[in-house]
Amino acid sequence: MTIYEAASAHAKRMLGALVVAILFVLVIDRFFGHSTIAFAIAIVGLVAVNRPMLKMNCSTCGKNLFFRGIFVVPWPNKVCGKCGTDLADLDG
Repeated sequence: MTIYEAASAHAKRMLGALVVAILFVLVIDRFFGHSTIAFAIAIVGLVAVNRPMLKMNCSTCGKNLFFRGIFVVPWPNKVCGKCGTDLADLDG
């Protein structure tokens, strides 16, 4: 599995985790009323699930696949923005 395939799978997992977090907050809100604690639990869960993103870097120069300058985006680069390495062809 290439680093790009792993990063793409991570992006899909994050989408699923986001849906679960939103549903969790909506269910708590519906049955127990507004809860800041439920929202905080959802945020902490999303941060924990997103942690592997920090290890998904270009094998040539070390640039993270999800960063575009100072911004983090939800889908990884297929070609490294720093060194131009095709990340879909390399094994990570």
